[in-house]
Amino acid sequence: MDHHAKFPAISDLKARARRRIPHFVWEYLDSATGTEATLRRNRTELDRVLFEPSILHGEFTPDLTTRFLGHDYPLPFGIAPVGMSGLIWPGAEKTLARAAAQLGIPYSMSTVATQTPEDVAPHLGAQAWFQMYPPRDPDIRADMMARARAAGFTALILTVDVPVASRRERQTRGGLTQPPRLTGRLAVQAAMRPAWLNGIRQTGMPRMKLMDSYADQSVKLSSTEHVGYLLRTSPDWDYLHRLRDEWDGPLLVKGVANPQDAEWLEQAGVDAIWVSNHAGRQFDGGPSTIERLPLVRAATKLPLVMDSGIEGGLDILRALALGADFVMLGRAWHYALGAIGDAGPAHLADMLAKDMASNMGQLGARDLTMLADRLVR
Repeated sequence: MDHHAKFPAISDLKARARRRIPHFVWEYLDSATGTEATLRRNRTELDRVLFEPSILHGEFTPDLTTRFLGHDYPLPFGIAPVGMSGLIWPGAEKTLARAAAQLGIPYSMSTVATQTPEDVAPHLGAQAWFQMYPPRDPDIRADMMARARAAGFTALILTVDVPVASRRERQTRGGLTQPPRLTGRLAVQAAMRPAWLNGIRQTGMPRMKLMDSYADQSVKLSSTEHVGYLLRTSPDWDYLHRLRDEWDGPLLVKGVANPQDAEWLEQAGVDAIWVSNHAGRQFDGGPSTIERLPLVRAATKLPLVMDSGIEGGLDILRALALGADFVMLGRAWHYALGAIGDAGPAHLADMLAKDMASNMGQLGARDLTMLADRLVR
């Protein structure tokens, strides 16, 4: 099947995924917090980043390769961590890990995934990153990192922009519980999405298996909280220094928007900074990620990752032109899974690559290093 004819853009994948994923799960995936102004601001500010088309460059094939944290990648984007990924689409963690391995791009797994590092280990490629919500207990922290390392995760991501649970009003209204269970209302929604329901019957109702291995599940939690909040802390600078001492691989800090924080993180010895506003899911009163990216870039020499609001190859080019070294997407991979299942991730990657190449042709940019010179400033 020619997926490009039917799904030429992420918006097409999103529209079909919405028809195949139960409403309460969709609200978990697609919602932000508050009035969702930050979600919209991410899109609005990306659209403000303009390039100057350039002519008469002859025929060329744009080079999309990049080098990041000492590794060469065929594409400058990867798979961001998404909590409860296997709830959004059954088996998502393993499917995305396999796809990333085949594509040669990074796969990031969340602490609050529905699989453990050991479950995903057979499917990982050479570049697998483990995202950590920081445990309060140092023994749990050490054990979690040891398990991630043994499973084949080579880099650690410390997420710092989730000090407390956000409210996510749409998600709450959707009725998702933690751990997830099909109440009468939700069971009706699930029955209307047979592909999703059949997959869940095979995998079982998803749970946060890694966190379950450290905590008692008898406590009732709100729709926006989960077992992870019983175990984790809001980290401070001392916590970061201890983590830096304990993890002997690349350490990325995710959720940075303040240039001063970037300077301090560089001094603390982290290997890369991940500029993100959690796609508007945590705080609704801040600037867009693309607005903050140039300021963070000016404050540090460390490699930068960016996410939040990316909806196509042109957005990836915008981020790279303004100082990102690598771009990550989260929701889009799950739209692809929801729309066309296992074939979704490869199609999305090809779609993004083709979109990037087309736009680079318009700009006369033979490689990614030429993008900044094409910006309209």
